[in-house]
Amino acid sequence: MSNYVEARRGPFGGDARDERARVTIAGNPAEGLERAAYYALLAFVALLPFSIAASQVLLTCSGVLWLALVVRGHERFEAPAMFWPLAAYAGATLVASLFSVDPPTSFLDCKQLLLFSIVPIAYRLLPGRRALTAMDVIITAGAISAVIGIVQFGILQFDSLGQRPRGLLGMYMTYSGQLMLVACTATARVLFRKDDRLWTALLMPALIAALAATLSRNAWVGACVGIGLLFLMRDFRLFAVVPVAAALFIAFAPAQISERVYSGFRTKELRHDSAGTEASVLSNRDRLAMIRSGLRIIKDDPLTGVGPDMVIKVYPYYRDPKAVQQLNSHLHNVPLQIAAERGLPALALWLWFIFMMLRHFVKNRNSAMPALNNAALASTVAMVAAGLFEYNFGDSEFLMLFLVLVTLAYAADRSTAATPPPA
Repeated sequence: MSNYVEARRGPFGGDARDERARVTIAGNPAEGLERAAYYALLAFVALLPFSIAASQVLLTCSGVLWLALVVRGHERFEAPAMFWPLAAYAGATLVASLFSVDPPTSFLDCKQLLLFSIVPIAYRLLPGRRALTAMDVIITAGAISAVIGIVQFGILQFDSLGQRPRGLLGMYMTYSGQLMLVACTATARVLFRKDDRLWTALLMPALIAALAATLSRNAWVGACVGIGLLFLMRDFRLFAVVPVAAALFIAFAPAQISERVYSGFRTKELRHDSAGTEASVLSNRDRLAMIRSGLRIIKDDPLTGVGPDMVIKVYPYYRDPKAVQQLNSHLHNVPLQIAAERGLPALALWLWFIFMMLRHFVKNRNSAMPALNNAALASTVAMVAAGLFEYNFGDSEFLMLFLVLVTLAYAADRSTAATPPPA
């Protein structure tokens, strides 16, 4: 018996099979490729709130390394179930471009479809606990970006509708959308993850304050819906905190923010209105006019729409008499914009994509890693709610972060034969 045991041991006292596994891993060139792809993707996620150029370069690197891993390892292509309606939506977009008012311009706009590759890339490179690491990177980077926005609002006087906090991004609407997603993710981490919650809780005030400072009502609506849903899921009694927090927020918020809240319910000017309130009222009125214009576009081109990036070209012909702006590049409503640009079949595919995700997230809300799943659920409902007032799904920086977050919930349940890099 002793001879048998000795024969089973390796030179360092371990099992010979374990020793062979260690030697195989150490001598496997694919390990370095795996490690490089993983860290490139984490760097891409970390830079999303700061630079679209740098983040897209890193996404390209991640994609090349992912492709090399798949080809070298003779792996089959794998993607979560929700990727297929998204791919079909991409196909419908290409068809809409073919029948566009201006096909070359529409096909050029289709380059954004390449961002959908984030789903299979993140699904392959962020399995298991790697997904939790990516979640922590997203929250940390988002909090740093939030501090920059707070400084802009409080010190640099980015405190009006004409000059709003935007972090290091080029557009305040993109900035507020990303903060909305990060706030939902951080809340899910605090409520549904048992370890290391304190640091996330300490970051929450900065995220909420920066989001409020953007004066972006669509992101406020999305964050309230997403975070409110998380409260309901964790403990129904927590939902009572929402109206109390809202009341305190309105009572103690700076005048610009509280006035922005009130203006969301007005469509007529009052004599004592400020210039900012008047602008908000005109914006509300214009959004209603855009809905009527969009419906007329859909009525004329229900199958393929007018083509991606073509709403701005046809808008003067469909402009509602009560519209405020002479031109609008999009219709400030995701479902309406998709139907007008790409047709009702494309809208049906997009809704299928959303339904597939929501069904999966609700079904797996009590999974082994509930924080990731519920963060994805909250981010999805927040995106849909905010998307009724802004075309956020067409914003590349927002879309990249959103696709990473929803894919993490699927990737967390996936196992891989590849050796994960050390933490």
